[in-house]
Amino acid sequence: MTLRFYGGPETLAEDLKAETERLESVFSVTRPDSDFARLNADGRIAPAPETRDLAEKALALARETDGALNIALYPLVKEWGFTTGQYQIPEPDRIRELLPLTDWHRITLSDSSLAIDPGMALDPGSLAKGYTADVLTARLKEAGVTCALLDLGGNIQAIGTRPDGTPWQVGIRDPEGEGHLGILSAADTAVVTSGGYERYFTGPDGQVYWHILDPLTGAPARSGLLSVTVVGPAGWRADGLSTALFVMGADKALTHWRETGGYELVLVTEDHEVIVTEGLADRFTLSEPDTYTLKVWKHD
Repeated sequence: MTLRFYGGPETLAEDLKAETERLESVFSVTRPDSDFARLNADGRIAPAPETRDLAEKALALARETDGALNIALYPLVKEWGFTTGQYQIPEPDRIRELLPLTDWHRITLSDSSLAIDPGMALDPGSLAKGYTADVLTARLKEAGVTCALLDLGGNIQAIGTRPDGTPWQVGIRDPEGEGHLGILSAADTAVVTSGGYERYFTGPDGQVYWHILDPLTGAPARSGLLSVTVVGPAGWRADGLSTALFVMGADKALTHWRETGGYELVLVTEDHEVIVTEGLADRFTLSEPDTYTLKVWKHD
């Protein structure tokens, strides 16, 4: 994670680092003393305020996307080995056995408790970095910082513009290469990308399996997309939508964007098409026109 900012008190950098580590200690499923690790072990906790807020946001986004965003997929994510690096292709019977344990409707959230059914386990990883970026952004603004660029493991948060007043230039990674497929001009916004290239393995059958799972099948999502970049004001929402829209595919992503609004998109398809929504048409520059073709989506 890289935090670049201009201004603020001398202690601000260490304060932001400490806040990031504190939130990780609350959200991380691999730390046995975290809220989510305790929930997965015990089935019920009295959540910290941040845990309750994050769970509430995750459930709202699950309802909005018909479950395409689902923080209850952790049993299947573990079965595929994406948490341990011990990759495997689960047997179909094993996937069918675990699917009922990933029903987000069985998450119970109240003012004082967060609970799940026996055998269930939650992982807030699809929202946690974006949520953390929002917290750090608020801290920076409270300290009077008006110019910053935060990179939380690929989750970009731009505060204001660069010191010279021009927009920040954010590279969108080529999902099939090492370079950038395009450059996005960004100011006062979150830029979050999800893609199969982030964590994947090649099976004995020669097929590539990535960590973004389709909640309906319990297997890696095959929606025709290679990556989804969401540009919007709230980091947590951009983070969650980048995963959900990857699962949904281009056509459903277009419908959601048109009906919901409040964000913009850069989609990369398996057919080497880069689709940008009209709000980004004059802010995105394609770097590889020989490899990808550019298409602009409009609201009408």
